[in-house]
Amino acid sequence: MKNLKKFCTILLFALINFSCAAKESQNPQKKEGVMNSYISVSMENGLKMLSESKNAVLLDVRRIDEYNSGHIPESILFTNETMTQEKAEKLIPSKNTKIFVYCRSGRRSKEASKKLIEYGYKNVVEIGGILDYSGKLEN
Repeated sequence: MKNLKKFCTILLFALINFSCAAKESQNPQKKEGVMNSYISVSMENGLKMLSESKNAVLLDVRRIDEYNSGHIPESILFTNETMTQEKAEKLIPSKNTKIFVYCRSGRRSKEASKKLIEYGYKNVVEIGGILDYSGKLEN
């Protein structure tokens, strides 16, 4: 009986520790006890923030055909589907650069923003989709 109690105590302790470790690993954005995440704002607020930021980058993460059919002026094409850490670091060497991300509707911009955070970028702002943009487009 004594051994059974000891075994159950050890088993319970192990289960609690493993469940906490599993929750921790499900959050790849947590590094060294600090939560790193992108923020999401509306297209209008994001473009206002962009205009007030120095040395910020505006990324269009749509496909090249979508970009060529019309994009926000001064945006840089960085397709979500082909985005890698190596390409990101060549395009934006400083991890402290403020990065504004948009796509067509907002789905890919969220995916790309999450990737950028995972790559170590610290100032990522997801601004949704070009469908919410009312300004002039460049081709």
